[in-house]
Amino acid sequence: MGRILLLEDDEILSQTIMTILRSEGYEVYKAVNGREAYDLTFEHPFDLYLFDVNVPESNGFEVLRELRKSGDETPTFFITALSDIQSVSQGFEAGANDYIKKPFDLDEFVIRIRAALKRKYRTILYRDIAFEPNTQHVFINGLECDLSPVERMVFSLLVQNMDRTVPKESFYEIMEKPSDAALRVHIAHLKQKLDLQIANIRSVGYRLELS
Repeated sequence: MGRILLLEDDEILSQTIMTILRSEGYEVYKAVNGREAYDLTFEHPFDLYLFDVNVPESNGFEVLRELRKSGDETPTFFITALSDIQSVSQGFEAGANDYIKKPFDLDEFVIRIRAALKRKYRTILYRDIAFEPNTQHVFINGLECDLSPVERMVFSLLVQNMDRTVPKESFYEIMEKPSDAALRVHIAHLKQKLDLQIANIRSVGYRLELS
């Protein structure tokens, strides 16, 4: 049903969360510090991250910032007792998708996890193109397109932000050797392979046009 990474150093709480999520059919991995969580993301693909903030060796905010810089867009919930607006804002600025305040109702918690994973698996349709966010596979009329890993990630950024300008810096974060010239090549390949209308917003970024 889905693989979840839990970053939580409270042994009792982590065992409670793991027990209830596993009873729902989810595969759950646990990390007790930021470094362990970060390393696990390179060992396994995950469908959802559940991060506490105040953990040893890089807090949850720092771990997520590093993951987002590497191009990892896995949905992320922060689970924390921090409730001031500055902490909440910091979490969303780091790239969080949602925020769960301790203590929380377990039934509501499971409902929100289900909803997040359902959204992740939803296929995105654009004209005759179908994009699967979980696998980053791209299909035209049911046939899978031959795209490079970088082209898939570039298209992912464009199609998940349809009709909105994606800054060049967002593309650079997923490129091994970022440059304007290299980005133009990837965009050109996508236009050719998928027959896309991609607008070049000068000095800002690119936008996938709806019409």
